[in-house]
Amino acid sequence: MSKTTKLIVLGLSFLLATLVVAGGLGVKASTNSDDSYRQIGVYSEVLSRIRTEYVEEPNVTSVTNGALHGLLESLDANSSYLDPAEYKEYKQRKSDGKATIGATLSKRFGYAAVVSVIPGGPADKAGVDSGDIIEAIEGKSTRDMSLAEIDGILTGQPGSVVNLSVVRPRKAAPVKTPITRDVVTDPAVSDKMLEEGIGYIKIDDFPKGRSQEVAAKLKALEKTGATKLVLDLRNSGSGDENEGVATANLFLNHGMISYLQGQTYPKQTFNADPQKAVAATIPLVVLVNRGTAGPAELVVAAIMENARGDVVGDKTFGSGSIQKIIELPDGSALMLSVAKYYSPSGKALQDTAITPNVLVADSNDDFLVPDEDENAQPDEKQQEKEKKAAPDDQLKKAIDVLKNPAQKAA
Repeated sequence: MSKTTKLIVLGLSFLLATLVVAGGLGVKASTNSDDSYRQIGVYSEVLSRIRTEYVEEPNVTSVTNGALHGLLESLDANSSYLDPAEYKEYKQRKSDGKATIGATLSKRFGYAAVVSVIPGGPADKAGVDSGDIIEAIEGKSTRDMSLAEIDGILTGQPGSVVNLSVVRPRKAAPVKTPITRDVVTDPAVSDKMLEEGIGYIKIDDFPKGRSQEVAAKLKALEKTGATKLVLDLRNSGSGDENEGVATANLFLNHGMISYLQGQTYPKQTFNADPQKAVAATIPLVVLVNRGTAGPAELVVAAIMENARGDVVGDKTFGSGSIQKIIELPDGSALMLSVAKYYSPSGKALQDTAITPNVLVADSNDDFLVPDEDENAQPDEKQQEKEKKAAPDDQLKKAIDVLKNPAQKAA
């Protein structure tokens, strides 16, 4: 293939990328499409510079795939382009692989970021925690991988090992972290009495049926004398958004919970059904941190913006959208975000996250720094011991707020 032919193909590839994404987003013949055509002019100038000044002839396939990957990932962390080989592998792993590392991931700073981990799951056992950055998987930088590709690679057969390079808070050097994939079981909702009259419920994720389990725990706590409640949603970052809506309804007998909307996606509004409320009047404080995401954020936003209770802790992660897979004729695919979840006041959870009305830093963060030897594996027992020994300032503050609402300003 001649240089001229390659450049023509490259130009058409850029044009195709622009038109594919524009079509997927429902762009109409308007100012937006005019802007798209102006951008094609910029692409043409870039191609001209490549032709006249680049050190050697470009690899057309590599450049085109790179452009498409960048184009989709510039939209949001959940939008991805999978070339034919990547999409084939993605479907194969999804159908054959039943085991995971038990972690919810997103993209931050271009790399895979750990949103939350399932307690007792493979990632948790390996010392991986919310806020960690996965710099590489099997030696390949996650900066060069879409979120869909990352998700596919981390899925596999039970007992198989995947090797990660993990960067932890306040530690620049990656730590080599092998993780044995396993079939992860969703942990049950836990509950207890903290002090006389104060109940506590911890939700780690939101699989189907979770709201019914939470409803049963609420009724049981009230029977044992709970007149106030702490709802712990820290490090709860995965599950079904519908379960988040249903769980929020347990605490609300009126008002909007959330709404879902996209450019071409019909608006869906979720309002509280008074018949489904179980604990609509009990004084309530919700605990959150940077690992609170997705369905859990729907619960938090509904409770806070309906003035149903206080929210204590760190700013949440910021997640909440629906993706659609669009298969293309050449065997590749787009994974495109088509709608976002919004708080009752109209804030897109994925864009703004949730800032608690009572900010308290997570004291456990100080116990996540690994050894100086970057290749040293974390001492799980020692790490768990240090975490348990750390004072839970967020929980303490939640109890104080329940006992004395004036503590919110302290």
